[in-house]
Amino acid sequence: MNKILISIILGLAMFFIANLAFNTQHSILLAIIVFLVTLWTNEGLPLGVVSLMPIILFPAFDILSTNATSVNYSKSIIFLFLGGFMIAIATQKTDLHKYISNKLLSFFPNTVRGIMFSLAITSAFLSSLISNTTTALLLIPIAMFLTDDLKLKLRLVLSIAYGASIGGIITPIGTPPNLILLGFMEQNSIEAVSFVSWMFLTLPLALVMLVIIPYVLSLGVSDLKIQREIEDNLSLTPSQKRLSMILISLVVLLFANSKIEPFYSGLGLNEKVILLGFGLLMFVPKIGFLQWEDTKKIPYEIIFLFGAGFSIASAFSSTGLANEIATYLLVLTNLPTILLIVLVAAMITFTTEITSNTALISIALPIIYSLGQSSNIDTTLILFVATICASYAFMLPIATPPNAIAMSSGVVKVKDMAKYGFLFNILGILAITTIALVYWQFYL
Repeated sequence: MNKILISIILGLAMFFIANLAFNTQHSILLAIIVFLVTLWTNEGLPLGVVSLMPIILFPAFDILSTNATSVNYSKSIIFLFLGGFMIAIATQKTDLHKYISNKLLSFFPNTVRGIMFSLAITSAFLSSLISNTTTALLLIPIAMFLTDDLKLKLRLVLSIAYGASIGGIITPIGTPPNLILLGFMEQNSIEAVSFVSWMFLTLPLALVMLVIIPYVLSLGVSDLKIQREIEDNLSLTPSQKRLSMILISLVVLLFANSKIEPFYSGLGLNEKVILLGFGLLMFVPKIGFLQWEDTKKIPYEIIFLFGAGFSIASAFSSTGLANEIATYLLVLTNLPTILLIVLVAAMITFTTEITSNTALISIALPIIYSLGQSSNIDTTLILFVATICASYAFMLPIATPPNAIAMSSGVVKVKDMAKYGFLFNILGILAITTIALVYWQFYL
């Protein structure tokens, strides 16, 4: 109850502070957002419950009507992620993820640095396909048994947690902010980034971070303390072979469907339909692997979280708050592009440490879009930079589920995570800025 009370107090404080610069409606909206973000952060109520609150609060305070709010919980982009959840559950049910993990781990040398790289890359690879939370839960127990040295355990666990966050940016379904960006682009008639194009854009950044983070974490530890306990002789079961063929078919279809201008126009299929179709295929007898009971494992609270994020973005736009905040930030448009990118990257990266990245990006995208409409900056580029930075939270356990899971292992202290995380935040900002300037701005 104390956590709910704290959320209410912070919301009221935001209302009175916001009233100094904004009208009453805008101040109420900001107060509601602070209330929701605080509850998401301190877990005063279940995630799904808090995520459904906009349907009640927005109409009650004349922010949005009930219909205008609830429609955000059924956007077509949500069904893309729903199909991804179904495929992820089938992957876990057949233990295909364990086979993939063991194979990836076996590719690297049996040294501290080799294992560190293998854990980070395996974590990133799995996180690009399934939930980063699930990935961390699956791999961190492996790291805990690789050594008895607490200092080394700390670094192995962090390599998995950070790898999971990095992997989330590689595909559009890897993490919620990616989907929120795609939904926002669709909502504002901006040409969306295709599944494969997204991967080509983000892969260089992910690779840079997957070189930097394991290397830094491996500094100063002894190779003699590692004891690998990975099974190298696993073979695919018939079910795993069948699922592998289905996943390969999905990847081939996604590649075939993607436009490569000006050489290839793609198949013209809707990617949301493709992902949901393959998800539903998991229930077909003798082809799939799921029963309806398995849908209980779908994290519906994450789907509600998407709806809340889209609702917040819609409220910012429809009430004009995004435009009003943008007017205060117009001075930024006079900055050179490089400074603007660095500033946006830093603001999002460090703000997402203390709040939900989903809520943050829902708030930030309408503001950045309005800013772009009032200036000559490349709006799509800045939107993309902000979205990726929302996933690069390395300092605090509340920033992202993999960090929290790493803390739950008992070998990671907040001061250790903050020390490494601050360094990786700075390196991440520099890497994103560089890649945005030399690569993204020519293809977005």
